[in-house]
Amino acid sequence: MYEPIRTKPVVHRVGGRHSDYPHSTRAEALDHQLAGHLTALLAVTDALGQDDAGDRIAAQVARLRGTAPARAPHDPAADTAALHRRAHDLAGRALVVAASRADTTVAILAAELMDAHAAALGRFSENLAGRL
Repeated sequence: MYEPIRTKPVVHRVGGRHSDYPHSTRAEALDHQLAGHLTALLAVTDALGQDDAGDRIAAQVARLRGTAPARAPHDPAADTAALHRRAHDLAGRALVVAASRADTTVAILAAELMDAHAAALGRFSENLAGRL
């Protein structure tokens, strides 16, 4: 049978005061999150073979992380429509984080990429409708 805890738990800290531990600021956490979204977007962009967009994304990742990101080769066998959907989603996530941290450069880049991938998805829909 379940017996509720009636006393407050005791928390032990090893090594001293709470302030002795390094903590990241909100801005640093947003930088890491934004760099992660952009790195994932870069992988999809590289898989699509969009070198110009990939170079712009890589420059922003390098600015945020301090090092150039690894690049993936173009994958001609990949499902292009699925990659455009994924890229659109990732660009949207990057846009939200960029807006949160007031990074205008990345916000503009992400919005442009969302538009480009939405247009590409629209072309896929038109081609599919034309085949039916």
